[in-house]
Amino acid sequence: MGAQEVWKFAPAYELPSWPFVVPPDLAARERRRYPVVIAGAGLAGLTLACDLALRGIEVVVLDEDDTVGVRGASSRGICYAQKSLEIFDRLGIYERIRDKGITWSVGRTFSGADEIYSFNLKDESFSEQPPFINLQQFYLEWFLVERVRELAPEAIRWKSTVARVEHGSDGAVIEVETPAGAYALEADWFVDATGANSRIRDELGLEAHPSRHTDRWCISDVRFKTPFAVERWTWIDAPFNEGRGVWQHLMADAVWRLDYQMDEHADPESISRPEVAGARLREQLGPDVEFEFVWIGPYQYRDHLLDTFRVGRTIFIGDAAHVVCPFGARGGNNGIQDAANLGWKLALVLQGCAGEALVDSYHHERHAAAVENLRVTSRTARFLAPRSAAEHRLRRAVVALARSHDFARRLANTGRMAQANAYPPSPWTPDGARSLQNVALEGTTVMGLLGDGTRFLGLWLGASRDRAAALNDDVATRWPLTVHAVDAAGALARHLGAAPGTFVLVRPDAYVAAQIEAATPAAIEAALGRALSLEAGE
Repeated sequence: MGAQEVWKFAPAYELPSWPFVVPPDLAARERRRYPVVIAGAGLAGLTLACDLALRGIEVVVLDEDDTVGVRGASSRGICYAQKSLEIFDRLGIYERIRDKGITWSVGRTFSGADEIYSFNLKDESFSEQPPFINLQQFYLEWFLVERVRELAPEAIRWKSTVARVEHGSDGAVIEVETPAGAYALEADWFVDATGANSRIRDELGLEAHPSRHTDRWCISDVRFKTPFAVERWTWIDAPFNEGRGVWQHLMADAVWRLDYQMDEHADPESISRPEVAGARLREQLGPDVEFEFVWIGPYQYRDHLLDTFRVGRTIFIGDAAHVVCPFGARGGNNGIQDAANLGWKLALVLQGCAGEALVDSYHHERHAAAVENLRVTSRTARFLAPRSAAEHRLRRAVVALARSHDFARRLANTGRMAQANAYPPSPWTPDGARSLQNVALEGTTVMGLLGDGTRFLGLWLGASRDRAAALNDDVATRWPLTVHAVDAAGALARHLGAAPGTFVLVRPDAYVAAQIEAATPAAIEAALGRALSLEAGE
């Protein structure tokens, strides 16, 4: 037997930290009331804070720590979907994400040594943003923190622990503990973005309906001297992992994320030892590939879903509201999209431009999205870890047929990649609402237009500029709306499949609220009234 291999570890990530600043509330004689207070400076909380600050809403973010990510731990989420990237374009940090991250669109699925399925997500894209960028989660949080500090320098309060919350129908009172002492503040709206283990949710006695999957995995974040293809590769039954699943992704800093499916009875500590993880890598890559570990760690899936995302003036977003299996990157992306859905609604309600009932549409839409994501990820989990003899037979049949039949390739389920969820019909959008991609529009983009205040867009296909200007002089003087004439044969029309003359009413979160074929001022005002929980003309 040769000499034992010495496993190399790269230097740990150096996370930024920000100083604790004594909040003005500690010295205030009277308790201060803020429009929005957010507990938790993770992906969802920071996205919402950035969104609100950009819309001119004063916001306070309370976080127990003074940094981003998890100290000395993994990169956590890595895959950011097109809808999230479009949101970050509007928030002003997309270029940093693009320049630091890894852009990709091709995915390949293998059974043994055979490629049985592939896709290119660019094939259905009209957006200025790519289908996916891979980036370690702490970088994204870091960029968000810096952007919030640009917009509202005192918004984020580090080393601030939410000790107690008094929830009311007209707001909340939050007691906060800090290194300099305790204080209380009031909020018109209080948002819990504290994550999967939310104490705020538990103290309200809300049932999260948790479940834990038996499937176990082990992450190896690794640097190689020789790079691989910048694609998402997935093995259903990798011969180098005892016939179990493997995922392979590239992240920033030339770090590869390799997820290895383990035996459900595997000991988490044992499978994470460098010599065990190194042996798995040698099985996959051979004896001569040079690499060093960045991080190794086990994980086991769990999920939960609240029955309601709103209790009075307290709102739950991100993992505090819902947790799904990570297949297809439907976790962090949906927390980001929760924030984008909620931000404009709170802003318009606080500005007196919408009825408070509009906030109920946040629960209606994002709860439906969470249910859909749970359904999709649960099917992937069952395919990757069959629970019965019948499910094993079905998977073997799919894999065998996929080698030569297209219909079976589409059944090989190694993760349906995250897309912007369509929303079901509701009092606000009777025909439902679908996401509008960030299409280029004569020198600008959809997100470029939406970045100018908190207003709806009226995109009128084939209308003259004079007709659009007339509507701006009429309807837009009474409503948060800006109308633009758009090429009837351009990318927007092809994306929506809309006929010339159609008036497309776009919400501030880039969802289509209505497509109106007969664009009269009365029809447009009626659609706006519904979308804002207001009667037309109110």
